[in-house]
Amino acid sequence: MSTNIISASVVKDLRSRTGAGIMDCKDALKNCDGNLDDAIDFLRKKGIAKAEKKSGRQAEQGTVLSYIHPGNRIGVLVEVNCETDFVAKTDDFLNLVRNIAMQIAATNPISLDRNSIDKAKIEKEKQILLEQAKTSGKPETILEKIVDGKIEKYFQENCLIEQPYIKDNDKSVQDILTESIATLGENISIARYSRFEVGDSTVSNNSN
Repeated sequence: MSTNIISASVVKDLRSRTGAGIMDCKDALKNCDGNLDDAIDFLRKKGIAKAEKKSGRQAEQGTVLSYIHPGNRIGVLVEVNCETDFVAKTDDFLNLVRNIAMQIAATNPISLDRNSIDKAKIEKEKQILLEQAKTSGKPETILEKIVDGKIEKYFQENCLIEQPYIKDNDKSVQDILTESIATLGENISIARYSRFEVGDSTVSNNSN
């Protein structure tokens, strides 16, 4: 741990970039020898650990938001839940919900998560991928690993919470949810969504 004096300006900068409290910022900077980038990572990890404890709590408040993509050809309805009406009305929460709606509009996920995809659909996809892998000339012993790898990619491309976040491809949508849980101090979950597109009679959704 560093014995260097941490300046107030660095603490202020860290607070503005993370939303963390003063004491948490000071502690992070001390643990990271005053390095701002390392302190941000330190706070993220600490926040994620706290968020994991909150993720099992009931989230029965929240909001339903409608989003129309520029051009008026794609629309999204999404419900995101939190624990209290107070958090549901905050700008941070509403911005999160809007960003999730934009994600759905841009990427057209087929499901909220991998557990929501029909198992028969997954098996069908595996069979298609296996047949494709057989034509590659690769040894039979590694075909299953090839298929497993492609199925993982399929989940990451098509399941909303596993998709790369459109505003930061280094993070997934689940990462963004986890960070918001840490920042807002409540469990947050995506309940359901529907996506509409002009000329497409099908509706992409995970609504029950």
